[in-house]
Amino acid sequence: MDVDPAHERLFNQVYDEEHVPNLLTVAGVRAVTRFRTLPFELSIGGALKQVPQATPHYHTMYGIDSPDVLVSPAWSDAVERGRWPLQVRPFTTDRRHMLLERMR
Repeated sequence: MDVDPAHERLFNQVYDEEHVPNLLTVAGVRAVTRFRTLPFELSIGGALKQVPQATPHYHTMYGIDSPDVLVSPAWSDAVERGRWPLQVRPFTTDRRHMLLERMR
C-alpha cells in the first residue's frame, strides 16, 4: 500500500508498534515481515537497467497456517485495535491483497 506522505511517520510507527504486534497474537499467524520498495540497477543481457521505485511502496507478508486465519474473529478483532483503523487506514491508498502459496 501507499500512504499520504504527511502521515508516513505515524503509519510506520503504528504499523511496527501496534498493528504487527496485534496481528501476531492471532492464532495461526506465524510471522509478519514488512518491506519497502527501493529503486535499483541490474544487469540484463550485458546492459545495465535502471529500475525506478515500484508502487505501491509498502508491502507486508504474513506467514499464516491457512487462509481461514484471515476470516477468523481473532483476525477481525486484531485489525481493528489501536490507532490503525481511525488514524492510519484512512490515509492509505493502493492497497492490494494477494494469497500466495509457496512452491517447492
